[in-house]
Amino acid sequence: MVHYAEGQPIGDLTLRTLAMPSDANAAGDIFGGWVMAQMDLACGIRAAERAKGRVVTAAVKEMSFAKAMKIGDTLCIYTHVERVGRTSMTLKVEAWAQRYLSDLMEKVTHADFVMVALDGEGKPKAVPAEG
Repeated sequence: MVHYAEGQPIGDLTLRTLAMPSDANAAGDIFGGWVMAQMDLACGIRAAERAKGRVVTAAVKEMSFAKAMKIGDTLCIYTHVERVGRTSMTLKVEAWAQRYLSDLMEKVTHADFVMVALDGEGKPKAVPAEG
C-alpha cells in the first residue's frame, strides 16, 4: 500500500515511468527538465483525449521543485482538466515520486499547463463538448 507524505494527488494517474541514470546529473539527482518533459507528455495524453484530436502545449505556468528525484524513483504524473475554453484547456498537473523500493510517495512539483486543440492543418480548433 502506498503512503502519501503530504495529502493525496489531485487528478487521475496519467503516466508512470522509472527515473534512470541517463536522466540524472553526476550526483544522482534527476534533471528538472526531464520531470517537466514527462509532465508535458501526460498533459498531451489527457488533453488529446478531451479534445478528441491533436493538441500542443501553449504555456506552462509557474513551476518550482519542492523535492528532488533520485535514480530508481518512479515518477507518477497526475492530471486534471481544470478549465476548457473555446480552443484551449488548462490542466492541473502534479508530479509525485514513489521512492525506490519504498511505498513512500512525495510530491515533487506541480504546474498548470495550457493546451490548445489543433485541426489537421495545425490551426486552433474548438474543443468539442463532453459527452
